[in-house]
Amino acid sequence: MERKNAWKTYTADQRQALDALCESYKEYISEGKTERECTVISVDAAKAAGFVNLEEAMEKGELRAGDRVYADNMGKSLMLAIIGSQPMEKGLNILGSHIDSPRLDIKQNPLYENTELAYLDTHYYGGIKKYQWVTLPLALHGVIAKKDGTVVKVNIGENEGDPVFCVTDLLIHLASEQMEKKAGKVVEGENLDVLMGSIPVCDEEKDAVAKGVMNILKESYGIEEEDFLSAEIEVVPAGKARDCGIDRSMIIGYGHDDRICAYTSLKAMLDFEGTPERTAICLLVDKEEIGSVGATGMESRFFENTVAELMNLADCYSELSLRRCLRNSAMLSSDVSAAFDPAYESAFERKNTAYFGRGMVFNKFTGARGKSGSNDANAEYIAALRKIMDDADVAFQTAELGKVDIGGGGTIAYILANYGMNVIDSGIAVMNMHAPWEIASKADIYEAYKGYTAFLKDMK
Repeated sequence: MERKNAWKTYTADQRQALDALCESYKEYISEGKTERECTVISVDAAKAAGFVNLEEAMEKGELRAGDRVYADNMGKSLMLAIIGSQPMEKGLNILGSHIDSPRLDIKQNPLYENTELAYLDTHYYGGIKKYQWVTLPLALHGVIAKKDGTVVKVNIGENEGDPVFCVTDLLIHLASEQMEKKAGKVVEGENLDVLMGSIPVCDEEKDAVAKGVMNILKESYGIEEEDFLSAEIEVVPAGKARDCGIDRSMIIGYGHDDRICAYTSLKAMLDFEGTPERTAICLLVDKEEIGSVGATGMESRFFENTVAELMNLADCYSELSLRRCLRNSAMLSSDVSAAFDPAYESAFERKNTAYFGRGMVFNKFTGARGKSGSNDANAEYIAALRKIMDDADVAFQTAELGKVDIGGGGTIAYILANYGMNVIDSGIAVMNMHAPWEIASKADIYEAYKGYTAFLKDMK
């Protein structure tokens, strides 16, 4: 039952294809550190691959087999579709992943000064170990929407000459009491504030440093302090994704969860040749890390409404046909799994865990402890996927998320399963999940891309 290490099977041509895929992936996550940035990059790539905006197709008034369209949801989530030769009522083949990642968010009234140091107040987003976010070089990414309707993009900390930012920590020499605290209390959420500056404005008596910071922001971006009220600025690790290991077999970067699955799903769609039998769908959604809520999360009606628009343009829409389409669909909930880490072996059950280099991962269920909150995939569906992967020579493995009573996690799988379709979690194993810097195997990235491609083509 032990799965083979995929590295041992590759030809020279496959190694070359693997390296090319992983180089382009490193660019993707280095440039796309927010859901907005990932959406822009993905839309540009879709256009280059011949996809057109769904609104343009609506003006044309029809969709035919082989047509490629995309729908952008508020600049934070995205759906791509390749229309199949079969009626959509017979079902869709769906790859669904999320493009939001754990981070720090700047509060709406963030700027303050303390002992002639200026800070931005933050609220963390998603599940993090708060102590991992101190003493790192950080960057600011996001947008500031002004009352006149203009939207200013912010990106500070990524370019060679940019300043970076930091959340400070107590020096070890004075940390005897801090070191006695539980890990969850070593750094409190309200103390994750970003250090912004220390030069006071000469002719100001009160908050002179904070005013100096605001002067720079006004000069650079034309904004007033009140504009923070309508801003979305995310604090993320500064720097690019890089090869990890002397053999360059891994990638370390911010946001593997879940942009590693988003990218491989997107690439499988963009590279798909010809017309699929079943309409192929790629979903890149927001807000998974906080429960898939909101207008851009999977709990919204964006997916369902967009499918209805597709069916209408294909002249096959009715409420009953839509329900049949969703019920007859099959989905890979493309999300990361936990890679076995021998440094923390006690958290894993060796026979049912994911290992670096052994291919893409299928999680029959996630959830916590007694499978609470999980989608539990049907055995028949898993058997069909096994055949697809074996026929396409895709390396894959199965796993659970740690030992039974240790913890657990969730994905968007259960939301799509509510339509009655077959769904399973399928992704890439990651070390350091939810940390500022996560690690993944290049072989697993390559095998996931192959697996997603085979699913779109061969799932019946």
